[in-house]
Amino acid sequence: MGFWKLLEVASAPVIQVLLVSLVGVYMATDFCNNLLSADLRKSLNKIVFIAFTPSLIFASFAKSVSLDEMISWWFMPVNIGFTFLIGGILGWIIVKLIKPNLKVEGLIIASCSTGNMGNLPVVIIPAICDEKGGPFGAPSDCRNRALSYSFCSLALGGVFIWTYTYQLMRNTSMRYKAFEAAEILKIPNKELDANIETRLLKQNDGYTVDTENQINFLDHKMNLNLQLVDQCSSIVSINMERSLSHRVMETVGHILAELMSPPTIATFLGFLFGGVEWLRNLIIGQDAPLRVIQESIQMLGDGTLPCITVLLGGNLTEGLQSSSIEPLILICIIIARLFLLPAIGFCVVKVAAKFGLLPLDPLFQYVLVMQYALPPAMNISTMAQLFDVGTEEFSVILLWTYGASTISLTIWSVYLSGHFLN
Repeated sequence: MGFWKLLEVASAPVIQVLLVSLVGVYMATDFCNNLLSADLRKSLNKIVFIAFTPSLIFASFAKSVSLDEMISWWFMPVNIGFTFLIGGILGWIIVKLIKPNLKVEGLIIASCSTGNMGNLPVVIIPAICDEKGGPFGAPSDCRNRALSYSFCSLALGGVFIWTYTYQLMRNTSMRYKAFEAAEILKIPNKELDANIETRLLKQNDGYTVDTENQINFLDHKMNLNLQLVDQCSSIVSINMERSLSHRVMETVGHILAELMSPPTIATFLGFLFGGVEWLRNLIIGQDAPLRVIQESIQMLGDGTLPCITVLLGGNLTEGLQSSSIEPLILICIIIARLFLLPAIGFCVVKVAAKFGLLPLDPLFQYVLVMQYALPPAMNISTMAQLFDVGTEEFSVILLWTYGASTISLTIWSVYLSGHFLN
């Protein structure tokens, strides 16, 4: 498969995303009577979070990942964890160097750490198998393995996205809203300045200041402050005794809240039905007695990507007008996510293969490296709208990173195919 054919394959799913997002752009404009309004986008986003996304995760796990595959592909979740860890470090470095608005700090880290392991691998990776004389074996067998790897990547990626990235976006929202509340409460104290100005005017008019009364007033004020400090210190000492238990309970509460989110529950159930054979045979396969349940869940899951993409287009109409994303931030995210992270990931996979931690299948190694090269996940848009932070800004990030990924994915596909062929 030549460079131009790979460019066509790599750009096809990206162009699909951009074309479907144009539908959302049109529906959010006055030409369509603002059908996709801000309130409707928030409601639809909640439906995606509660119904569509969990269905897609469960269907992908239960159908594509068995217990034997979970054991033999044990390095894949480790590798995905590395993509989040290394990408998060790169995003943190960008935040420290550029010092952007607090509103977009979490978006930068999430964009660098969280790749689109959903529709892009399912389209791109099996298409590589069509290459004649390729390094990945016979096209039919290669395609079956590629689909299994891709769906496993989708399911495992969802675990990290709806735990790590979900918590990251939640914390960003809480910090930003606390910052906004603090800014609102900042009322300038003009009384002191007014008193000083009044005294100066009185001095200029010939009045004298009663220094003794002023000293007495300051002594009285100091005594009150000392009493207040003593009271505060006693309160702090009591609170310090309770702080440890309070923090432990708060941490446990956060963990339980994350575990009870619909995508996390769907991940657990998908693991259960995919790993336990008799449960798997209940809903998977032509002879399964409860096959209709799996087909219904699959039908719901199929609506995830179109809904997210249409919402992306609707958010983009506001993002292009009111976004606070600077060009330097976009350039840094593109370089870190699409070029630096895959280069580091290639080294990680090569070291793992050298120590015998990976299966001998070169396609498996190809998939592991491509997990580092994917553009940001569209689920970040769902979280941004869910927590009402940086929705417009992330739509702009997604637009530019997906445009750049048509070139970067092609470059990495050509390089990796040649590398494994040699």
